[in-house]
Amino acid sequence: MLTDLKQIPGIHPVILITGASGEIGGAISRALGEGAVTPGDFVLLGNRGGAALDRLAEGFALMPQHRTYTVRGDISDPAFIDAVFALLPRLDVLVNCAGISHYGLLQDMTPEEWRRVLDTDLNAAFLTCRAAIPLMLSSHSGKILNISSVWGKRGAAMEAAYSTAKAGLEGLTKALAKELAPSGIAVNALAPGLVDTRMNARFSDEELEALTEEIPLGRLITPGEVGKAAALLLFMPLSVTGQVLGIDGGWE
Repeated sequence: MLTDLKQIPGIHPVILITGASGEIGGAISRALGEGAVTPGDFVLLGNRGGAALDRLAEGFALMPQHRTYTVRGDISDPAFIDAVFALLPRLDVLVNCAGISHYGLLQDMTPEEWRRVLDTDLNAAFLTCRAAIPLMLSSHSGKILNISSVWGKRGAAMEAAYSTAKAGLEGLTKALAKELAPSGIAVNALAPGLVDTRMNARFSDEELEALTEEIPLGRLITPGEVGKAAALLLFMPLSVTGQVLGIDGGWE
């Protein structure tokens, strides 16, 4: 699939989204495609959910002003990230949305399970940001958006690794924003609350009801709402940088 990226001419803005095969990543991809005022080249990365990536690409086919490239691979693999970015002629927007979770007591986690969550949810963002910066510096412009979580601020019992990774992602966002602001590159994060996705389908009806009662809005957030918020944040002026925007129904 990497050979497809050689077809990108670099004339239009290039938008790369990791985790595009997930519900939130897919929603962000669609929101950016529908909200773009100019044609763009969308590079949609996913590891699992090949059918979801294919459906996403089919949806983009209804937006013929854009070119779409779907790429499957492990974003925590430095060699894969280097291979993808080596084929990009430019990069205007990077969205780090890939994420997995592990539900269970910390004392029962294996080192491999811990590393797997941190590699996907945090270390992969380091790899993509590191690779994106030279491309953005060449044009003295760019937007980076990291998808965090309310658990990055609150912490969640039974999700220590996920909470740790998201807290780290917010730290990376703020630090990198300071590094890159003089170069015309904005770095922000979006922190959704409890979103109606397959990842949260593990909760029982009773658990979901108890969690929903804590949310002032009184319901879960939809992936579409996260997508719209991401698009709005990415279209904000460059002076908006180093921010973590919550979209949690007033929970945090």
